[in-house]
Formats: sequence, structure tokens, C-alpha cells
Amino acid sequence: MKAVTLKQIAEELNISVTTVSKALKDYPDVSKKTKGLVRELAKTLNYKPNAFAVNLRTKESKTIGLIIPVIVHHFFSSVIKGIVAQAEKKGYLVIILQSNESYELEKKQIDLLLSQRVDGILISLANGTANFSHLNEIIDQGKPLVMFDKIAKIVKCSKVIIDDRKAAYTATQHLIDIGCKRIAHFRGALLPQNSIDRFLGYKKALLDNNLPYDPSLVYICECGDMSFEEGKTNARQLLEDHKDVDGIFINTDLVAIGAMTEFNNQGVKIPDDISIVGFSNWFMSSVISPSLTTINQPGYQMGKTAFKLLLKEIKANKKNKSFIPKTITLDTGLVKRDSTK
Repeated sequence: MKAVTLKQIAEELNISVTTVSKALKDYPDVSKKTKGLVRELAKTLNYKPNAFAVNLRTKESKTIGLIIPVIVHHFFSSVIKGIVAQAEKKGYLVIILQSNESYELEKKQIDLLLSQRVDGILISLANGTANFSHLNEIIDQGKPLVMFDKIAKIVKCSKVIIDDRKAAYTATQHLIDIGCKRIAHFRGALLPQNSIDRFLGYKKALLDNNLPYDPSLVYICECGDMSFEEGKTNARQLLEDHKDVDGIFINTDLVAIGAMTEFNNQGVKIPDDISIVGFSNWFMSSVISPSLTTINQPGYQMGKTAFKLLLKEIKANKKNKSFIPKTITLDTGLVKRDSTK
């Protein structure tokens, strides 16, 4: 069946298209009787407004784009929930795209969202993103852009982050405080800013406590996906390379759980032989045995905050008001569990 038009409703009721349009928008110069007749017929015929025409008239689509590296991840699924919860309250539809940690795919997805005339874009960068021209294109087109979690510091847009260096410092300091002397670090890929900052926080904690920094104790996630298997592989390699390591700070809980699985398989006792601190406070962290000490990363709050910041800029643009980009830093905290002494 073809979509019902305003003209069809007007002809059925023998009134003008303008009157039908005004009645549906509740204009005061249309009588209550006419409004009632128009709305009843529109309901009966299952009339739906032409979204494209509405967008042209109002210069807004009521949709926003969201690009994240991976969907099947506790942290990002929490972020999505926070964004969608706020978007629904404000009548916005969220188009969710997954970059799969690919710079090339991320560029294509931004082009797609811009072609769909979304009102704004939220993004957490792919690990492979080192060139930011596609992000500046969003800004050049006058579209609001908010980055979260994995960001590019040099792109002039709003951002919602945590203090990754401070959080990593806290995690490493906890290992030092419980007596660890040889502390390894399973870090993320080389490019993402949060991976860099967590590494720097780890290194600074060692140096501030007069512990030597040994680059051979830092294991880089070569594949970039920070997976369970990556944790097992790194743990296996660590046991071959360094028998004396007594503590590990790991970039992500999923990798930490993979490492703990491998240690358990090889008879390494946690925390008696090795203490472990993860990052993100994934729900599995509290139910595995032993439970995982970790840094709480507020994903849901980050999603809510990112959308609110985007909406402020969308509203400012609609009123032709200037908007100064803001960076909001959310609090983190150490959650002590059984994987540390």
C-alpha cells in the first residue's frame, strides 16, 4: 500500500491541505471539531508524516549517529544504554555503527552518517585511527561531534573521558602497596590515547615508588582487540619470560580474565603467586573465582553525559549561537576484590 498523504485526507474531508496540516499540528486557528475529524481520519488511514519533508522544514532529523569500536563489550554496551536512554527521553533515534577497530570502516561510516543528515555524531575511535581528517570534516560541515573514551586530543570538539593516567596510577599503586615488586603491564595497542595514558600512569607509579621500569614487562596487544585469548597468550608468554613477576596491571577486564584463566590452568595461584588488577569493572569481574580487583569505569554515565553534551551543541546550532567545546572528566575508583592480597 502507498503511504497516505495530507492531500488524501483533505479530499476525504473536503478541506484544504493547509487546514489538515494545521489541524495535525494543533494550530489555534483551526476549530476543535475540524481537528477531531482530521485526527480521527488520519488514525483510521494510518497516516505517517513524511520524515524527509519534516527534516527539510525543521532542518533537523531527530537522529544522531554513534560509532563504537565493538558492541559486544561490557563497557561499550553500558555506554550505548546510557546514550539510548537519554536519546529516547528527548525524542532522538540513535543509529549505532561498529567500526571493528578499523580506520577505513570508521571513515565510511562517518560519510554514511553525514549523508543521512544526522543532527550530530558520537564516536569512540578505532585503534587504527591515526589520521583525523574525517573527524574534522564533521566539524567543517557544522555538525556537532562528541568523542568519548578513545579520543584524539588535537581534534577541536567536545569530549567525555576519564583520567586514564590517574586511574592506571591508582591500579599500579595498589599493587605496590600490597607488596608487589615486579609488576608487569598488559597494555592495549600503541595508538589509542587511553592505552597510552594507562601505560604512562603505570610507569609513573613505578618510578614514583623507586621501582625500576623494565620495558620487557610491558606486553602489547598486537591484534588490537583486547580479547580473552590475548590475555591467555600474554599470560603464557609472561610465565616463560619472567618467573619473578608478582603483580600485573591489565588494560581491560576481559584480557585480565583470560590471563587469570591461563594462570589457573598452569597452577599459578592468584593472589598468592601473582596479584592482578584489571580495568573497567565488567560484571564478570565480580563473579569469577577469584573475583577481580579492577578500576571502575562509568560506562553508563559516560553515555548519558556524551549525549547531553551533544544535545547542548545541537540546540546551540539551531539557535545560531556559538558553542565552545567542553571536555568532561568522569571519576573512577579502585574496586578491591580477591585477585589482590
